[in-house]
Amino acid sequence: MKLSSTNTSMKLNSLCLVLLSASLVAQVAGNAAGRPASRAVIEGIVTREPGSEPVKKALIELIAENQAEGGDYTAVSGPDGGFRIEGIVPGRYHLFAERTGLLEVDKHHARADGRVLTLAAGQEVKDLRIRLQAAAVVRGRVTDEDGDPLPNAQVAVLRQTFASGHSRWEQAGAERTNDLGEYRVAGLAAGNYYVSVSPPPDFKSLIEGAGVAADTHKGGAPDNSAATSYQTTYYPGTADRSQASPVQLHAGDDFPVNFSLTPGPSLSIRGSVVNLPPRSSAVIMLQSRDFSLVLNGAEMHPDGSFVIRDVAPGAYTILATVENAPVPMMARQALQVVSNSVEDLRLSPQPGGWIHGRLRLEGKSGGRFDPTQIFLTLRSADGDDEALSEFTMGNGFSHLAHVAADGTFEWKSVPPGTYYVQFAGEGSTPYSPTGGNADWYLKSVAAGGRDVGDAGISVNGGAAVLDLVASANGGVVEGVVADSKGEPVANAVVVAVPEMRLRARAERYRKTVSDQSGRFTLHGVVPGEYTVLTWESVEGEAYYNPEFLKNYEGQGSGMRVSEGERKSVQVNVIPESDERP
Repeated sequence: MKLSSTNTSMKLNSLCLVLLSASLVAQVAGNAAGRPASRAVIEGIVTREPGSEPVKKALIELIAENQAEGGDYTAVSGPDGGFRIEGIVPGRYHLFAERTGLLEVDKHHARADGRVLTLAAGQEVKDLRIRLQAAAVVRGRVTDEDGDPLPNAQVAVLRQTFASGHSRWEQAGAERTNDLGEYRVAGLAAGNYYVSVSPPPDFKSLIEGAGVAADTHKGGAPDNSAATSYQTTYYPGTADRSQASPVQLHAGDDFPVNFSLTPGPSLSIRGSVVNLPPRSSAVIMLQSRDFSLVLNGAEMHPDGSFVIRDVAPGAYTILATVENAPVPMMARQALQVVSNSVEDLRLSPQPGGWIHGRLRLEGKSGGRFDPTQIFLTLRSADGDDEALSEFTMGNGFSHLAHVAADGTFEWKSVPPGTYYVQFAGEGSTPYSPTGGNADWYLKSVAAGGRDVGDAGISVNGGAAVLDLVASANGGVVEGVVADSKGEPVANAVVVAVPEMRLRARAERYRKTVSDQSGRFTLHGVVPGEYTVLTWESVEGEAYYNPEFLKNYEGQGSGMRVSEGERKSVQVNVIPESDERP
C-alpha cells in the first residue's frame, strides 16, 4: 500500500525552513541599517568529524524559539569553516547547520532540533563549534520471484520512536525504485533502522477501486480462495514486522539491502457504508496506528460495498468521508487486523458536530490584550490527529480555531470522537506552544456550566457551547541542569511531568531544552503537582508514556506550582547510559 506521510521527526526543521524564507527580506534590511549595540553576535566554526576538517559552504540557521519576539538569521561558512552572525535580537534560539551529505552531531546522536542558545543584549558568543558527520546511505534493488526488476516499488527506512507517548514506527527516508528496480535512500543519521518495501500498485486493485468488483462468486459473495499478491516485506525478507532484523548504520555507511518479492496470501478489509443521503458516495481511508501514516484506501461501489486490499497485520483507524452530502458526514472506527481478513464491516457516517463558544482572558497586566493573538486547537483523545487532518481537509474541519476580537471561536464539521482543547499563541513552536503569550494557560473548559477539562468534549453530531477561561498567571519553573560533578549541561531535555492522573494529557506537560549555560525556563505551567525530569537525550516523545516514566521514579525534583508562582530548582541530568527504552 502506498505511503502518503512524511517523516514526523523533522517537523521542527521543516518549520524552521518555512520561517526562514519569510524573514530573509527583513533581515537584510536590518543589517543594512547597521547593528544596534543592544543586539547580540555569535561566531564559530564548522568542522567535519572525525578529523576536524573545516567545512565551507555550510548553511547556518539561527531560528527564534519565540517567533513573536525574535528573528531568524543565516550565514554561510567560509573556506576556513568560520561563520559570524551579527545584529541578533536578544532571546532564545535554535542553531542549525546544513550541508549536503552531512549531518550535525553531538557526542550522543544527530541533532534533529539543533542546539539552544540564549542571547542577551550586547552579548557576543564566540568559539562555537558545530560538528558535522557524513550521512549514511541505504541502497539496493527490488526484484520479483523471477529476478525481474520491480519498478515503482516504495522502499522505506524506518525507526522506532515515540509520538505523544506511544511507540511508533517513523519513516526516516523513502524512495521509489526506478525502471531497473534500483533505489537509494540518503541523508540518514547513524543508528538502528528497519527497511521495508511496499509493492507497486496492482492493476486489479486499481480497477476495483474505480468501482468494478472483479472477484465475486455467483450471487455476489467474495472469493478469497486464491487471493494472493506481493506483500510489504521487511529486511531480511519477511512479511511479519516482528521478525524484521534491524540494520545498524554508522556515519558514512553505504549499506546494500536487496529484496526479492514473491506473491503470498493477501489480507483485505471488506465492508459497506450505510445510511447515506441520496445521490451521495463515500471515500474510505485507512490509517496505521503503528506508523502514524495514512494509507491508500478505496472508493465505495455503487451498492455501498468497499474493499481495501493488501492490508498488513496491525492496528488501524478506518474512516469514511461522504461526498455530495448536504452537510459533511464521517464515520470513524478503530480496527485490529491479525491473521485473517476483515469481513462485513459496517460504517455509518454521521454529521459533524459544531463546537463554539467564547474565551475570556483574566490576569493580563500592562494594558489591553488582543485576543486575536491566540488560537485554539482540538486534540483527539484517540491520538489520530494526523489522520483526521488529511481525511477532513476538504470537509470544512480544521483542528485550528482562531479567536475573534470579541473572544468568540468555533470548530465546524467536527468528526465524532472525544477531544481536548489546547491553548496556543501566535508565533508558537514545539518548545514555546503559547508563542508570545508565554505565561498564559487554559484555566478552565466548561460546557453547560459543567467542567469538562479533564473528561474531554464528546462529539457525535449536534452542538456544544464552551466557556473557556485563559489566565496570564501561569506558573514559571526555572533552573539549571547539572551533571554528577555539578557542571551545567547544555541541550538537556527538561520536562515538567504532571501528577499521575493527568499523565495521559499531553497538554498538561511542559517541555524545554537547557541552553549553553545549562539554564532553562518553563512558562505557562498549569497549577498543580509536578516532577521535573531531565535527560541528556530522549527518544522522540517517550516522556508522555506513563510506563516509560515509571523507570525514573525518584530521580526528578517534585514540586507544587501555584497560580502565578515562580519556582527555582537545580535538576540532575539523567545520563544517556541510564536511559531505558
